[in-house]
Amino acid sequence: MRSDSLTRREVLRMTLGAGALALTGGSAMADSIVRKPVPKTGETLPAIGLGTWQTFDVGASRSAREPLKNVLREFVRLGGSVIDSSPMYGKSESVTGDLAAELGVQKQIFLATKVWISGREAGIRQMEESFTRLRTQRMDLMQVHNLVDYRTHLATLRAWREQGKVRYIGVTHYTSSAYDELARVLAAEDIDFVQLNYSVFEREAEKRLLLLAAEKRLAVLINRPFAAGDLFRKVRSKPLPPWTQEIDCASWAQYFLKFVISHPAVTCAIPATSKVEHLVDNMRAMHGPMPDAQARERMARYLADL
Repeated sequence: MRSDSLTRREVLRMTLGAGALALTGGSAMADSIVRKPVPKTGETLPAIGLGTWQTFDVGASRSAREPLKNVLREFVRLGGSVIDSSPMYGKSESVTGDLAAELGVQKQIFLATKVWISGREAGIRQMEESFTRLRTQRMDLMQVHNLVDYRTHLATLRAWREQGKVRYIGVTHYTSSAYDELARVLAAEDIDFVQLNYSVFEREAEKRLLLLAAEKRLAVLINRPFAAGDLFRKVRSKPLPPWTQEIDCASWAQYFLKFVISHPAVTCAIPATSKVEHLVDNMRAMHGPMPDAQARERMARYLADL
């Protein structure tokens, strides 16, 4: 993790001028962000969210949690709302719930978590524990993590959705090797969201799943928008091409995120970070012009040729 973080810091230093990430103008930024609709309800969500895998899995000490508290504070101030977690992510749910309560932002965030266990009763217990850790009585989105026993859990979740215990339900995966099964689930199941991996390097989802999600009127969350750091390693010590100014792109992170969130089927990307400067950089991808289909192909070709 440390080497990836250093790589991104170096990339930021090269592509952004001094002071470019000053934490000012938060309300103005929040007013002008790109929001995208949840197809089945029309509710709109900011196009950049916050993942918690590894980054929010910390202990209870102030030194461990204060940087994350600052990240969450800035995330909300800059207009963010979607926060994605899982019981698989260690202490991430508890840390998210505690910090949101301390900051008093529970009503401003859209909480998404997952069930990751086999069996109906075990699933119910695990999900109830997530409610407790996240300090909520109503979950915005509950997802079946990596399709584990999805038929069992979706039956429970459909009942909970009817009862108002959860607002939306969905399924997730993080690798293209699961796309065939994921496609079958999207085609057959009554769900609202799908979460999958997609980036300018990992474009397999374009071939079928994103089209299917649009056809089924599903909201789409994107994990691995930086391809697990591979994208930053690819562009290390390389400047942005001058034409990125046309889409108001000031860093490589914004380049990668604008590519993702400009796809018509994508609702929200959920990059994870424990650093405020990275969070601010990510959030700025929601501002300014978005690349059209022609520009997106230009972006992909440019990276492929590096």
